[in-house]
Amino acid sequence: MVVKVNASELEDSVISGEVVVKDGRLLDYISGREIPATPEEVGAVQPFARQLVEDYGYPKELIRTRPQWHVKASPSDRAKSYPVDIAVFADDPQRDDSLYIVVECKKPHRKDGRDQLEDYLRLSRASLGVWTNGAERLFLRKREANGKVTFEEIPNIPRFGQRVEDIGLFKRADLRATHNLKAVFRSVRNYLAANAVGMTRDEPLAQQIINLIFCKIYDERFTRRDAVVSFRAGVGEDPSDVAKRIKGIFAQVVATYDDVFSKSDRIDLDDRSISYVVGELQQYALIECERDVVGDAFETFIGPSLKGSQGQFFTPRNVTNLVRSLVRPKIGERILDPACGSGGFLVEAMRALWSEVDAQADDLDWPDNERESEKQKAAIRQLRGIDKDEFLSKVAKAYMALLGDGRGGVFCENSLVPMSEWSPKTRQEVAVGEFDVIMTNPPFGKKLRITESGILEHYDLAQKWKKARGSDLYAMSSKTLDAQTPQILFIERCLNLLSDNGRMGIVLPESMLCNPSHRYIMQYILSRGTIRAVISVHEDLFQPYTHAKTAVVLIENGREPEGESHEVFMAVARWCGHDSRGHSIPYDDLPKISERWERYVGGEELDFDHLGFVIDSSDIRDHIYLPKYYNPEIQESIEALSETHDLVRLGDLADSGAIEVSTGDEVGKLAYGTGDIPFIRTSDIANWQIKGDPKHGLSEEIYNSLSEKQNVEPGDILMVRDGTYLVGTCAIVTELDWRIVYQSHILKFKVVDKEVMHPNLLLALLSTPLVKSQIFAKRFTQDIIDTLGSRWQELILPVPKDLDLRDEITQNVTKTIELRRSASELTWQTVQKIAPVGVGDGVFEDDEDYGFGILNR
Repeated sequence: MVVKVNASELEDSVISGEVVVKDGRLLDYISGREIPATPEEVGAVQPFARQLVEDYGYPKELIRTRPQWHVKASPSDRAKSYPVDIAVFADDPQRDDSLYIVVECKKPHRKDGRDQLEDYLRLSRASLGVWTNGAERLFLRKREANGKVTFEEIPNIPRFGQRVEDIGLFKRADLRATHNLKAVFRSVRNYLAANAVGMTRDEPLAQQIINLIFCKIYDERFTRRDAVVSFRAGVGEDPSDVAKRIKGIFAQVVATYDDVFSKSDRIDLDDRSISYVVGELQQYALIECERDVVGDAFETFIGPSLKGSQGQFFTPRNVTNLVRSLVRPKIGERILDPACGSGGFLVEAMRALWSEVDAQADDLDWPDNERESEKQKAAIRQLRGIDKDEFLSKVAKAYMALLGDGRGGVFCENSLVPMSEWSPKTRQEVAVGEFDVIMTNPPFGKKLRITESGILEHYDLAQKWKKARGSDLYAMSSKTLDAQTPQILFIERCLNLLSDNGRMGIVLPESMLCNPSHRYIMQYILSRGTIRAVISVHEDLFQPYTHAKTAVVLIENGREPEGESHEVFMAVARWCGHDSRGHSIPYDDLPKISERWERYVGGEELDFDHLGFVIDSSDIRDHIYLPKYYNPEIQESIEALSETHDLVRLGDLADSGAIEVSTGDEVGKLAYGTGDIPFIRTSDIANWQIKGDPKHGLSEEIYNSLSEKQNVEPGDILMVRDGTYLVGTCAIVTELDWRIVYQSHILKFKVVDKEVMHPNLLLALLSTPLVKSQIFAKRFTQDIIDTLGSRWQELILPVPKDLDLRDEITQNVTKTIELRRSASELTWQTVQKIAPVGVGDGVFEDDEDYGFGILNR
């Protein structure tokens, strides 16, 4: 059997569903042997082998994976040279004439292999074949008549002990729950994306799958256990007959679930696609599957349909789990998501409530029907959701209906308009000050703006705020802004909807928590509520749809009494469970942070690090609520050097006059290419060196107009202030490259008093891991780029107290610079020997001429 290993315990590992890979190897599900973890094995062989046992009921003893079974490559191939990925036998797994099903597996995204599968079937006794790449599946039946072999596609393969002719003739009592629903749903979605006629976009496909799932649920709920289900597709049955029967079910669905569907809703898939989906789902009992299994599967096709055109991104499960942990919803509390999207937070809240019901039912020994009744009551009475998108509100209702109930509490409204514009039903169910818990991820994005004055005039945060004279605080003016972003307005709307001491777990752009331009927002939040926790999540969280850096914030409604302070729990997630392309990885800090939070609120004494620490609210500086800014690991590293190093604040060096700090200038794109003076941008700084792009050379006239102001001299240090991964990168100016102009996103440090700090020592200090980690902590995100801003002044330089060591470091930097200069000159001399400058004037391209010329001014 497969060994399950906790992801946090793995080194150099990959997890795919229940397949655990370590050091490039895995345990084969059928044989138990350790085998190479090839893409075919991880993505297709192992998952389908598990389904054969768990969903189709075939005993492991009748399945052969390793060692592989072989079939003939040709009629004369007595050695049987074709290995089969999975072989299923009717009775004896050692006899050729017992071979029943052949499974051909390909790695993800491979489409070939059907011809190969047909060859396997043609040259063996097997009568059924399966092709899969883990995301798509094809089922074949071999027919032999009049000396010819033909193949027909069938809806599925039979369960163990079932005839092929019985496929699709399930009675309600025959349907079984499954733990492999995610793989089935993935196959359905990928088949439709590739084959559904007239549909290519994810949103319409998701809507059609929802329609068919409701047909499936309806059929399961309203079919007697001894009757044949209507949601079926038999072998040889015409797809048009299947489609007609399913559309008949859907008409009843629309009538029954009129709060989810309108009379205009239809099943628009072509008949073959309908038949395929039915064939994949027909043997399962969806309403009997574990709810987490259904939720995981549902998200496989809902997630891709949310591409974020209106700032709507599917909230990953690990985030909804984290928010649930922060707000701790309880039985009896009213819970709201005013930007509910596809319902992820509502479902997570429902899970929390049902967990409490289960605990109470176990304690009081309730019968199953009473347990389920209490769960439905909790969902119906306590959960409310709003979304302005009709498709998303329908998805949320479908999601909740699929898991249980509560769909009646989801409303299609614009949460930000005056509440008087909502329908009477919504106004009745969602009112100011009535919610104990809010869990939400409002739409966000640089281009999303609310411009309607009829909305803006109702919000304090849509008014213009100005810093009060002689104060660091902001005051609200009477002037309404021309536009405001929705995520800012949602903060105010949520605070209004919370009851006294109500709790809000909200996903916010990280820039809102730290940038000076947003300080008035933090001041507003703190004037009405108390921030109890802030967790920074990795920038890959909403990838591949947006690069935005976000944080999860816990706000309690009600301002803290003047003069009092409280602890703020903070954490930084360096991993989020997937990479920038959205592919799963085995590293995820969010569950660890949730566990740390649970222990913290439980009163445990903890060793704090980036996965969870507390800071007193009185120690929060300038309304900056950015966890990495207060990372205790950095402070511990600095303090650990106090005996052997002078800990020098970079801003103090500037204040004392030992160094001068300035920024560069922008010249505009029209100045590019006007001459040979290098215009140095952030990308031109690397490895302590300056490189120039000839396409951005400036004229002597532009250089002369800026040279006195910029005052670049050998020994000056340039540091990237704004950008992404380059922030903090340094270069030192030498005699080879001092005639330059540098841009505004770069800081220049000029050492004035070399007795206090030598330029070469400063360069080395700014490049140490300790200073680099401080720079990372003090980089604040502005949209998609980071900036160090003026916080370079806060950097602590670890200057060795040992003067001999200081001299040694300074000399080593000097040698490094000289060696690089010598290497540059040797490069130039070598090229000169081949074709000296002046011989064959005009043969050089600008790039080459410029590139070497800059090294030899």
